Order: sequence, then structure tokens, then C-alpha cells
Amino acid sequence: MWCRALAMFALVLGSTGASTPEAYAQAWPNKPLHVIVPVTAGSAIDIIARTVSDQLAARLGQPVVVENRTGAGGTIGAASVAKADPDGYTILVHSSAHVIAPSTFPNLPYDAGRDFSGVMPLANVPLVLIVAPEKYKTIGGLVTYARAKPGGINYATVGAGAAAHLTAERFRLSAGFQAQQIPFRGAPEAITEVMAGRVDFFFSPTLPTLPLLRDNKLAALAVSSSRRASALPDVPTTVEAGYADSDYNFWIGMFVPAKTPRDVVDRLYRETAQVLQNAGVQEKLAALGAEPMAMTPQEFDSFLRDEIAMNARLVKAAGIKAN
Repeated sequence: MWCRALAMFALVLGSTGASTPEAYAQAWPNKPLHVIVPVTAGSAIDIIARTVSDQLAARLGQPVVVENRTGAGGTIGAASVAKADPDGYTILVHSSAHVIAPSTFPNLPYDAGRDFSGVMPLANVPLVLIVAPEKYKTIGGLVTYARAKPGGINYATVGAGAAAHLTAERFRLSAGFQAQQIPFRGAPEAITEVMAGRVDFFFSPTLPTLPLLRDNKLAALAVSSSRRASALPDVPTTVEAGYADSDYNFWIGMFVPAKTPRDVVDRLYRETAQVLQNAGVQEKLAALGAEPMAMTPQEFDSFLRDEIAMNARLVKAAGIKAN
């Protein structure tokens, strides 16, 4: 596929004679780029993808078109990128669901580890463990109650195998209690049921919870990330609360098809890293509760391999059934 992409590039350049990967990278891009977002418009992933793409277009001097290709837990959009020409013009912006899918979708039409090259993470979005006010004073109180009533509490998810589900299961396994999963169509419905006290807890995206936490309509017991969330500096992580190996990071990252010329990947990384230093971009991401998560392409690829293996172990330990 690389040879085909280079041959097409040579036809475009015509008389310049550029045919090496280095020359390709120097001339890239010379036409619009397409960013595939495999979830619905208006989601945190979509907003981050569009925020970064707007600034990336300005830096690259070419339009960057964002397309939402949804369905099957993000695998439809990811599959379209896996099959695209590895020429640097088709980009995937996806979440940690990308490295969960190999364990929850048994017949994926692509290999999440081998069919993509990681460019870089764009953000880490901490999930916050929310409960109804006064229902549980602390995370320790929640765990004590849950241990005393095996299977007697429940927790919300936005679908089996989604990040909120795996986050709750990682915490539950570390804390040593049983609980029933209650799936909802989306975070708003899950948050409503937690507020009403009909669901015991939910690992929610930070953004929709902040006004409800300020109004004392919800209480935050912990965050799932490896470090405290800047939007909730007084809320401990689940690890800080005493539950080893309970952290789970919900991240959003950028990918290209495997065999994309390395020089193109490196330039896309450099340009995107500069975009993430833009004050306006940082302000928009902070408003979403997003945190920086700096990695080089090589570090991100290694991280992705570890994440795929970690999620496979977690899915097996939690007994989560494949879709």
C-alpha cells in the first residue's frame, strides 16, 4: 500500500521528480485532509477533534474536514481508516474505546494494534465517580456498604464494554465487591438516575457533572484518572483513596493507517503538538475537563499495545461478554 501511495504522489508532483518518503513529507499536504470521528457530533471526542482540526488546517494550509462515521461502538469509522490509503490524508480521532474493541468485538474487520500508527494522544478526560448527595459520604463508605450487601448495589454505564463500564469494573475488582451494571443510552440518563438515587454510582465524564456538583445535586467521591483532575482538585483519585490498580484513563487520540510514511507521521505529530500549545485550544479543552497527555508517536504506539493487553485482561476478569 505504501508503494501505491508513493506512486500516486509521484503522478501528482509530475516534473518535480520527488519520489522519496522525505520528499513526500516535505510536499505533504497538497490537498484536503479528512478526520474520521467514529462517534456522534457534539460528543467530547467530536468537539476535541473539531477544535484541533480547525487549528491544524491553519498550520498546514489545507482544509481539514471532520466526518462523523458512527456505529458499532466506533468500529465502523475505525475500519474505514484502517482500509484507507496510508498517505497521511485520512486521520482517525478516537477514544480509549479503540483499544477496548479487540476484547469486546470478536470479529473486527481490522487489527487495532497492527492496522494503525499512533500519532499522539490529544487529551485525557477524567471520569468522576458520582453519587447522590448524602447517600455515601466517602468512597470508603460506598465500598463498605457494597461489601456488606453482595450484589445489592448497582452502577450506571453507557453500554457494555464502554469506558464507563470498564472503569467501574476495574474499581469494583480492586475494591472487592459485587454490583449490578445498569446500561443507559447516554450519560445524561445515567446522571439523572444517580441524582434520583435509583442508581448507586456512575463514572461520568467530568463536564456534565460540574454544575450539578456545584449545586449539590451530586457528590463526587473520586476520579478514575492516574492523577487528580484540574477541574476537581479536591477530589482524590481512586488509587489515592486506597484502591490499588483501580485507575482507568479515558483518553482521546489521533491515528493514521499503518504504513503511513514515518516522516508524515512525525510532521503531523509536530504540527498537532503545536496546536495543543495554542491558548485558545487549551481553554476549550479545559472547559471539557480535558487534561494534557503528552506522548511521542513511538511512546503512543507502545502505550496502545499495553492498553490492548490490559483491557483484554480486564474484560476477562470482569466476565464481560463480547458484542
